[in-house]
Amino acid sequence: MKKGSLFGPYVAVTALVLMLMVALVTQAPTSEAVSCDPLELSSCIDAVTSSRPPSPTCCAKLKEQRPCLCGYLKDPILRQYMSTSAAKKISTACSIPFPHC
Repeated sequence: MKKGSLFGPYVAVTALVLMLMVALVTQAPTSEAVSCDPLELSSCIDAVTSSRPPSPTCCAKLKEQRPCLCGYLKDPILRQYMSTSAAKKISTACSIPFPHC
């Protein structure tokens, strides 16, 4: 019997198990973190500056940026835009509750 042949099947099984684990982990759905970028809400400018309703793109971006809204409200520069009646109307029109932070 050759030296090391006893471990041959164990190494092959271990390698197979490791490959399956890697395949399962890479196939698992991952949640993407939201990149808090207030410029993502630029599609809402028309709704803020006019009486037009928000566009579908605006609502989609607002929903996407929802986890960031409290941070925007706490930012001294952004707060002046976020705490307006227009921002609250857009939030309502997009069926997104206005954050209370």
